[in-house]
Amino acid sequence: MKLFFSTIYFIFVLGAVVQVFAHPSDQKYYPETDSLVRQKLEQWQDLKFGLLMHWGAYSQWGIVESWSLCPEDYGWCRRKKGANPQNYFAYKQEYENLQTTFNPVNFDPDKWAKAAKAAGMKYVIFTTKHHDGFCMFDSKYTDYKITGEKCPFHTNKKANVTKEIFSAFRNQGFWTGAYFSKPDWHCQYYWYPYFPPLDRNVNYDPEQYPERWEKYVQFTQNQILELMSDYGKVDILWLDGGWVAKQSKEALRNWYHNQTNNTTSGFLKQKIVNQDIRMDELVEKARKKQPGLIVVDRAVPGKNQNYLTPENRVPEKTLPYPWESCIISGGGWSWTPDAKYKSPRVVVQMLVDIVSKGGNLLLNIAPNAQGEWDADAYKLLAGVGKWMKVNGEAIYGTRAIPPFKDGKVCLTQKKDKTTVYAIYLPEKSETKPPSGIWLNSIQPADGAVVTMPGVNGELKWEKVGGGFMVHIPTAVQKNPPCDFAWVVKITKIKE
Repeated sequence: MKLFFSTIYFIFVLGAVVQVFAHPSDQKYYPETDSLVRQKLEQWQDLKFGLLMHWGAYSQWGIVESWSLCPEDYGWCRRKKGANPQNYFAYKQEYENLQTTFNPVNFDPDKWAKAAKAAGMKYVIFTTKHHDGFCMFDSKYTDYKITGEKCPFHTNKKANVTKEIFSAFRNQGFWTGAYFSKPDWHCQYYWYPYFPPLDRNVNYDPEQYPERWEKYVQFTQNQILELMSDYGKVDILWLDGGWVAKQSKEALRNWYHNQTNNTTSGFLKQKIVNQDIRMDELVEKARKKQPGLIVVDRAVPGKNQNYLTPENRVPEKTLPYPWESCIISGGGWSWTPDAKYKSPRVVVQMLVDIVSKGGNLLLNIAPNAQGEWDADAYKLLAGVGKWMKVNGEAIYGTRAIPPFKDGKVCLTQKKDKTTVYAIYLPEKSETKPPSGIWLNSIQPADGAVVTMPGVNGELKWEKVGGGFMVHIPTAVQKNPPCDFAWVVKITKIKE
């Protein structure tokens, strides 16, 4: 009965987490109190556009990262590769043997960093370790790593790919962030070999085996502190696996008291387990090594989630706290063959939409087994960069301004509120700016200057009710300064 109640509660909590991503504004945000972190968060909100990279030994199979190891019945993570996918334990062994053939000899992080910079990106988050436990850095606490002797790439001078990536991107002026998975499905202190794994959680009760769990806590903290100590300046610690968290028994009792008349149906895939890795203690240690470190303990409401990360979606409205949408550019989070990438138009308009709502865009690009990006990923970034070169001032260092969108026009404003940008998002069929762009919600102040980035001279405008109409010259319509979206810059608006 106790296990049943725990299982039901976990489903409720999981549902709440899903709702966070579906409706992020419903989640309570706990503002950071550390002044250095608050300052850094403000700077991070100026950056607007970042790169996320999922990469590991799994890239050889072109499958979803890690999740085929998890014994949960979802179509998106079912085992489809290997010689014997019907036998879980044989599959797990074959999956983990991918380390013996992982040899990304074409790995060139400088090429990635230059392409990302040209696209207008300002920070990078790299998967130093995903849920499968394979380390893409030279951890001394495991042999299951790209620098391990079983991996043929370990003799390459660039074998410590995390260090190489961070160095290459810093050289291009980027902030660096370490994605790190709190669960580790390879570690014997998380998935105890004595028991079979049942779901994504630790496969034993930490309260029944406290010494084993303490070894896992130390293992996890030690690996994170390695990243904070040996890899130069790290700006963001981006933690995944929100089910690894401290669970309140009181919350369980209170929830069950309120849910006794409810019924639950369907196959139970997961349970709740108290998995306390002592986040407060860990964050304090990490910030001693990296003062001002931004920590993102994803999907775990509390003070260690400095910003929220709606996944593969854009919120419908502005959110009253720091946030970023993490979005797949093509294929999946990890590399997949024949991936179809988003067009530059789609990404530019998505970026504008996100920034107008006060958020950042973290765009995922996945390297393949050889350590390369697909050609279409470079094409995508080049197209976005061409637009950003003309219009970046309407993106960087801006904040949301009510009502954030007016018809086809998204609004942003500089932090000092001296300049407002009205960004017209055309339909796919619109290949040139209209003759006039009308806004109902704002109006230039007397003496304001209205211009279009990339176009010489001022634009004519006229008051229309409480709004205004800006006229686009015929020459600009025939030869616009950019594609995908057109920006009108207003030096000052009426209060």
